[in-house]
Amino acid sequence: MSDRDIGGFSTSSLEWIPPHISSNPTPADNTCGHAQFHGNISIQLPANRPDVQRTGFAAWRTKDRGYTIFGKSLWDIDPYTFLALRIKSDGRKYFVNLQTESIVQTDIHQHRLYAKRPGEWETVLIPWSEFVRTNHGVVVEPQREILRQSLRTIGIGLTDRVPGRFKLCIEKMWATNDLDTESVSQVSSNGKLHLKTKYGNHISWVEENEHKTPTL
Repeated sequence: MSDRDIGGFSTSSLEWIPPHISSNPTPADNTCGHAQFHGNISIQLPANRPDVQRTGFAAWRTKDRGYTIFGKSLWDIDPYTFLALRIKSDGRKYFVNLQTESIVQTDIHQHRLYAKRPGEWETVLIPWSEFVRTNHGVVVEPQREILRQSLRTIGIGLTDRVPGRFKLCIEKMWATNDLDTESVSQVSSNGKLHLKTKYGNHISWVEENEHKTPTL
């Protein structure tokens, strides 16, 4: 999905890339198949849509899991501490988006997807507890933790509004309790994360005693 749904000019695709077979693989190669999220960001506004004041985004998410004889099928991540992602990033400011079976269906829990080695494959760990509750890109108060027993979808979005091409490769995503300190993404307290409170203040994550927590 992209702003083309509202008349914008950004494009995006999610494609399957077969495994790369090589006798001497480089850090940029992947011997497993992976998904490639790519396209082009445009901030051009549609001439015939005066109601559209902002464009320049693209995103994807997993499909709903459907129903079983026991009801709606959801993911239960309660036994796990982290969301792990095996990615190769181009260094742009992506967000991980989570939807749960909450009362407000448009609520999304978000966290920046930090990559330490753009252009190379790496594993990123994000604590479930650090996701921030938002609605239409604005932080919602009061903050609540994710409903861990009723996760509907996981997705990734790009909302930095920087015109040009983008590409993010994803080999896999999974819930885990294994903390590999070499894999945890570096959280910078200097960058603006494009999430705002209702007062217009930017959200940032800062390091404190080597634990990364969101600051509102």
